[in-house]
Amino acid sequence: MEIKEHEVYTPREAQALLKVSSSTMTRMIKGNLIHAAKVGKQYRILGKELLRLVSPKLEDKVGKLYNRGRRWLHEDDSRHPPT
Repeated sequence: MEIKEHEVYTPREAQALLKVSSSTMTRMIKGNLIHAAKVGKQYRILGKELLRLVSPKLEDKVGKLYNRGRRWLHEDDSRHPPT
């Protein structure tokens, strides 16, 4: 199955495309890992969001931000010894 950039998906359809459980899909939506629009009482997800999620460029960007944050935290600890 192919993810189409301009297609609109339900959480269940997105779950099948990403091969994750329903609880994982709910956590991803509620945690803003996937941006979803609420239409009435239901969520809708653009294919572009799903493609962004599985993009190697995004994964690389997240990894770089994580490492930068870790370095900053450890550098900050070394400047302020424990009291």
